[in-house]
Amino acid sequence: MSPKTVPSDLEIARAASPAPILDIAAKLNIPEDAVLAYGRGKAKIDLDYLAGLEGRPDGKLILVTGITPTPAGEGKTTTTVGLGDALNRIGRKTAICLREPSLGPCFGMKGGAAGGGYAQVIPMEDINLHFTGDFHAIGSAHNLLSAMLDNHIYWGNELGIDARRISWRRVVDLNDRALRAIVGSLGGVANGFPREDHFDITVASEVMAIFCLAKDLKDLRQRLGRIIVAETRDLQPVTAEDLQAAGAMTVLLKDALMPNLVQTLENNPAFVHGGPFANIAHGCNSAIATRAALKTAEFTVTEAGFGSDLGAEKFFNIKCRKAGLTPDAVVLVATIRALKMHGGVARTDLGDENLSALSEGIANLSRHMENLLQFGIPVTVALNRFSNDTDAEVKLVMAAAAELGIDAVECTHWADGSAGTEELARRVTDKIDAGNGKFQFLYDDKQPLWEKIETIATKVYKAGEVSAIERVKAQIKTYEQAGYGNLPVCMAKTPLSLSADPKLIGAPEGHEVHVREVRLSAGAGFLVAICGDIMTMPGLPRVPAANGIGLNEAGKVEGLF
Repeated sequence: MSPKTVPSDLEIARAASPAPILDIAAKLNIPEDAVLAYGRGKAKIDLDYLAGLEGRPDGKLILVTGITPTPAGEGKTTTTVGLGDALNRIGRKTAICLREPSLGPCFGMKGGAAGGGYAQVIPMEDINLHFTGDFHAIGSAHNLLSAMLDNHIYWGNELGIDARRISWRRVVDLNDRALRAIVGSLGGVANGFPREDHFDITVASEVMAIFCLAKDLKDLRQRLGRIIVAETRDLQPVTAEDLQAAGAMTVLLKDALMPNLVQTLENNPAFVHGGPFANIAHGCNSAIATRAALKTAEFTVTEAGFGSDLGAEKFFNIKCRKAGLTPDAVVLVATIRALKMHGGVARTDLGDENLSALSEGIANLSRHMENLLQFGIPVTVALNRFSNDTDAEVKLVMAAAAELGIDAVECTHWADGSAGTEELARRVTDKIDAGNGKFQFLYDDKQPLWEKIETIATKVYKAGEVSAIERVKAQIKTYEQAGYGNLPVCMAKTPLSLSADPKLIGAPEGHEVHVREVRLSAGAGFLVAICGDIMTMPGLPRVPAANGIGLNEAGKVEGLF
């Protein structure tokens, strides 16, 4: 395949011909009075209207996940958009469900999350920046609880909160390492009692996780009330309900909870709503948006963050369990560039053909395929072709996949739009129509929490040992005794390896997974098990993307992509 010159993502997005957002809603038979337009290109869908759809049967649910991510890029969101467009192209009424991008990565190193090339959702600048203000609402609700917690202590501390046992942090939707650990309330008596405090990025907030798992406003209110922020001096939990904060937090989130509707370059409907990180949270768009798509389309295509060991595992074991979803198929995205990196090739040498390293890296693809098949539904590999991939490299991957029993399809949606994923769409729908899959969870609710951690570590990460210090195991027992033993587990680890060690590339086996800390997200309804060195507040790189972002003479945004 000869390289095809493709304009930048931003140039492509600006050259698009968007349809009126009411026309996009009409494709899903959503009436005009249920569409709350935010300008010409985006809208929110009324929650009362969506509640009235509950009796409708669900459409088919397709998850897009990926191999272990590398700096070379895999194109998971691009493939999600390309597949959704292709399904519509072959006459299968389809809606796409994506997460909202965080400002931190947009101005940092990772970039936005609206797809790329000719497989994008638009308006791209809006989606990657303030969009409809959902993240601001989530950050405000989170920080309101922080303010009310410190205010309660200031005015006499009626609940007897032990300031040494405050677990609730503040958030901001930017990468700011200076806020990771701070001392607050300095400056005198009028400012409160000085104490150590911390900031996370907004997408790591439990409010974000709750937002993305809540069924409706009532459920949101109840979940917010269950958030544990601290302990008293006699070690009793203190909740947002105890602080009388949940009602006001819900008010701040009432409009944000309505899912956002936008469109692809090919004028197909896309819900973009919510966005928890996948390495430290469950990494999926909102359950409300997914259910809206399932009730209004024949097929719903959604994605989960990072590789299948993080995003897909949590999508299945947390989101599907909590939201009552039954997925019908999985698409596993791989690129030749990433596979070569898993075979030991440096990023600077990825442009050179290297069949030996590519053969080595295919072990990572095989492992992810093996992991996904444990969930009982059919898997198809989308080989996302880059313009400098050679025919020999593509041929090698396809032959190796066939030898391993992996159904792989070469995809060129970045350059060709839906035409480049039409074959993928047909393969996936053929498997769903055949009805051979039967979804199953990896573990049972009734298993002990530590056993759930061990199950994920051994069956997904292929660990040889799972360890934790006694204090961590004792904390898990305490949570079980308090009635939280039936919760699913959200593993927080590096996305750069199938293990908890980012240096172990490829398909490591027999390694140790050490759980250094556990945190209870009582409102979201899962236990977070932190493995290795995970940052809940990223920092900016030496040369952040923000350096190149600005307005041109015409007042248009430049530098996003």
